[in-house]
Amino acid sequence: MHKGRLEAFSDGVLAIIITIMVLELKIPHGGTVSALTPLLPVFLSYVLSFFYLAIYWNNHHHMFQATQRVNGAILWANMHLLFWLSLIPFVTGWMGENHFAALPSSLYGAVLLMAAIAYYILQHAIVREHGKDSLLSQAVGKDIKGKISQFLYLVAIPSSFISPWIAQALYVLVALIWLVPDSRIEKTLRSG
Repeated sequence: MHKGRLEAFSDGVLAIIITIMVLELKIPHGGTVSALTPLLPVFLSYVLSFFYLAIYWNNHHHMFQATQRVNGAILWANMHLLFWLSLIPFVTGWMGENHFAALPSSLYGAVLLMAAIAYYILQHAIVREHGKDSLLSQAVGKDIKGKISQFLYLVAIPSSFISPWIAQALYVLVALIWLVPDSRIEKTLRSG
């Protein structure tokens, strides 16, 4: 099965998710800087989530550059990833509206953790289809960044009940780790 439809569908879903998030941003009532102040947590949570979605889109794109074909397992693994990403607008809005309170911050981390696990499952479904010697398998290797990310989410989720700012700092740290697209795949594609 060719990968084109999966990529196009995924791009469309991610575009819709971002559109939903931006439509949730409320217009301030007033033309002063002080009218913007109450909206700052909502805007900051939007920025963080936008970066996460951009990171997933970038890495998804790179991963599928190293993918030649898809099968049913890959299609379902991709839908699993899209499911968790589709929850990002909800947890983003809840977290922002409640000024990064503990429970919304914790649930935000849980959704990020599940998306990371879903991405890992998708990556391994592709490797299974293409073999241990495939470009993607060579590129991701032991996937240290992915494992560190999941660990940081696991730390951040309960940390949000100690201090939501610890959790937020960890979410930002993971985003910074992934901000630059995964060069391992690009390097492997160039050399392969």
